[in-house]
Amino acid sequence: MKFYLVSLAVGLLVGCIYALLGVRSPAPPAIALIGLFGMLVGEQAVPIAKRLISGEPVTVSWFRSECVTRISGVTPPPPAPADNKAGHDRAA
Repeated sequence: MKFYLVSLAVGLLVGCIYALLGVRSPAPPAIALIGLFGMLVGEQAVPIAKRLISGEPVTVSWFRSECVTRISGVTPPPPAPADNKAGHDRAA
């Protein structure tokens, strides 16, 4: 809930700044939503660049766990438990 309130507060602040400057909102809602999506995707450029600069690989699993979850807002499922059937077969 806190994130929603912060988002609302920032939106109100930007709206007040627009009003003080005498400008209208720069985009209709559909275009604004596409712009917000662009911001979410663009925000992931920094972690990718940091990883590349440090010499670490950018793997698909890292991208899914770090970037896709932040863009979609959906947390990834927990990793599946290790399958230990091989050890049980030997004991039998």
